[in-house]
Amino acid sequence: MPEPQTDPKSIIKEAEERMKKSLESLQKEFNNIRAARASATMLDHVHAEYYGSDMPINQLAQISVPESRMILITPYDKSALTAIEKGILKSDLNLTPQSDGNVIRLILPELSGERRQELVKQVKHRLEEARVAIRNIRRDTNDEIKKLTGKGHSEDEIKAAQDDVQKMTDRYIKKGEDAASEKEKSILTV
Repeated sequence: MPEPQTDPKSIIKEAEERMKKSLESLQKEFNNIRAARASATMLDHVHAEYYGSDMPINQLAQISVPESRMILITPYDKSALTAIEKGILKSDLNLTPQSDGNVIRLILPELSGERRQELVKQVKHRLEEARVAIRNIRRDTNDEIKKLTGKGHSEDEIKAAQDDVQKMTDRYIKKGEDAASEKEKSILTV
């Protein structure tokens, strides 16, 4: 366990790093939620068994998006084609790969209105999880700052640090909400 910080600024800096990581994690979650348009990032979490090891597909093939509803996967090694297909079938994408022996095409079906609403609910759920994580970081940070009372730091300094933590928390929650709003828009756009 790291030794306790003795300076409010360093505690706040550490908290900001943790909040950034929460926001990055949220963005990765959003990338995994399928939108109306195809995106190469949809395959970031898909792995394939290749020569006995589990590898991400984006390390086995070039992934491109030639059309708004199609992903084209060109393996660097043709022998990886079948493994990539199996990896896609095992994933939670619910897409059937179409192979011609050289490349794999993933055609994204049109999203129904009901499915779009389910995806929007997923986005809102992930956003709420990120908000909770950021608020937990705020709570932990404020607790660490309160422990500094009487250890060479004035009450005004402690109060100012807690105000800074609150402003930072509000800023990161707003960034998460903006990202969620953007994702919802991309899901609902027909």
